[in-house]
Amino acid sequence: MPDLSSNGLSMKERFHSGEQFVAVSLTADKTQDEVASIMEKGNYDFIFIDSQHAAYNEERLAGFCAMAAEMGIHVQFRVKHTRNTYLVGNYMDLGPAGVEIPQVELESTVEETIQNFYYPPLGIRSWGGKARLGIKTRNDRSEYSKWWTDHGVVWIQLESVNAVKNAKKLLKSGVDCLSFGPNDLMFDLETNSNSHLKTVDDCLKHVVKQLQGTNTAVCTRLLPPTSRQHLFDLGVSIIVENLP
Repeated sequence: MPDLSSNGLSMKERFHSGEQFVAVSLTADKTQDEVASIMEKGNYDFIFIDSQHAAYNEERLAGFCAMAAEMGIHVQFRVKHTRNTYLVGNYMDLGPAGVEIPQVELESTVEETIQNFYYPPLGIRSWGGKARLGIKTRNDRSEYSKWWTDHGVVWIQLESVNAVKNAKKLLKSGVDCLSFGPNDLMFDLETNSNSHLKTVDDCLKHVVKQLQGTNTAVCTRLLPPTSRQHLFDLGVSIIVENLP
């Protein structure tokens, strides 16, 4: 099974390095040929699977993640709800390489995510699951738990003015990326007219500035007519796109 790495670096390390990526949001019913075609035509780097706003089936997700791993493609998975952090370990047992938690407002949500994402001593994730990414070549418990700590990726999603202002507080050890949900953020911006943050771009720039000196990535969704280059110029390093 491929190690989902490039030039000896894992995706986690590449995210931390500031390298720029473009991912595509797909449903888990795509075939291998369809995935290969989509990745090539769009010049995409990895896949995002959304269960928050799309139908979700555990067996299908596990099968899709196994297929993606064989193709050497990183799969990032968004859970259905902020309060599903207690299920993060179970989601990861199905084969994704990383998780995204939507609509995060509280530090306790981040802390619970970290606890359930990582194995001891960093977290309290339970051991088990034959569909886990990389488990077939790493049966030793200590070896695999260390490998997962070095490769598993945690995204925390900011979707309100309050979350944006508190970005530095939400950045806990074990978080690899602060991501944006621009549609929900725009709703909140419209109801917070007194804030000095007026646009999604303002919010992106604010968080990028807050994260200076860290190795934490910033991610957002591409909403037309915004261009990839515009977002990269703002300091975003990861962009998620929907299929045209």
